[in-house]
This record gives sequence, structure tokens and C-alpha cells, in this order.
Amino acid sequence: MTLNSLFAAAAVTLAIASPAVADIIISDAYGRSSGPLAKSGAAFLLIQNTGDTDDQLIAASSNIAKRVELHTHVETSEGIMRMMHVEEGFTVPAQGFVQLDRGGKHVMLMGLNQAMVDGSAFSVTLTFRDAGDVTVTVPIDLQRKPNEMSTDS
Repeated sequence: MTLNSLFAAAAVTLAIASPAVADIIISDAYGRSSGPLAKSGAAFLLIQNTGDTDDQLIAASSNIAKRVELHTHVETSEGIMRMMHVEEGFTVPAQGFVQLDRGGKHVMLMGLNQAMVDGSAFSVTLTFRDAGDVTVTVPIDLQRKPNEMSTDS
């Protein structure tokens, strides 16, 4: 195999393997905790799927925490909002989006390995059923109010 045909084969393999990743766009990411001594925190972001088929966010990981899970809030029969792990993850509809935000779906960071310092950042790897792993830099913004969109996106 010549060098040119090796490069051509690699380009075809990349073209076949990578379209799903190009279909997923992450924006407006931010993280927060309740304070410098908090043992847990969360990451919030907007996931857009520009593809023609649904995808599924199935897991997340980060070196900032011992355990990372996908969570949401549900109302109990007593009218109390409770956070729960969503093992199946979140569907990201074709030509649509899923918003991970405070009081709703989010990436839960448990057993923080370090304080979440306002103005710093950490990385989270989001694992999608079809798109695979997408790593995102998440700025820590302890001042941000719920439902407040970033102007830096």
C-alpha cells in the first residue's frame, strides 16, 4: 500500500466514523456548587443534535469528582422535588436539543476532588450512544442565576 492510498483509506475511515460527532453541538456550559466546602456540584449545558436521527446521552465522566451521573428532578406524590439518577440518560432528538439546567436535567458531580472555584474550569466527557465521547470545558460560574443564558457562547 502506497503512502497516498494509506492516507486516502484513513480519510475515508474518518469520514465514515465521525459524522455523528459533528451532529452534536454543546454550548452554554457552566458548573457550580453550593460553596467552597461542598462535596457535590453540577454541570449544566445545551446539547443540540443537528443530525437526522435521535441520539442518547448515556453517561458522563470528569476528573473533578469521584462519581458523575446524569440526574433530573422529579416531584414525589407528596409534592416534594427530589433529585434522581437517570440510568438510561437523555434523548437528544434529531434536529432538536436537550437543555440541562438547574432544577431539571443535569450532570451531577459527587465526591468533588477539589473545590469548584468561581472563574476556573474543568472538563466533562459526555458519552453518546451514536456520537461517542465529546469532551467539554465547563467554566465554573457561582454567580449565575437559574435560566440565565451566557453571553459568551
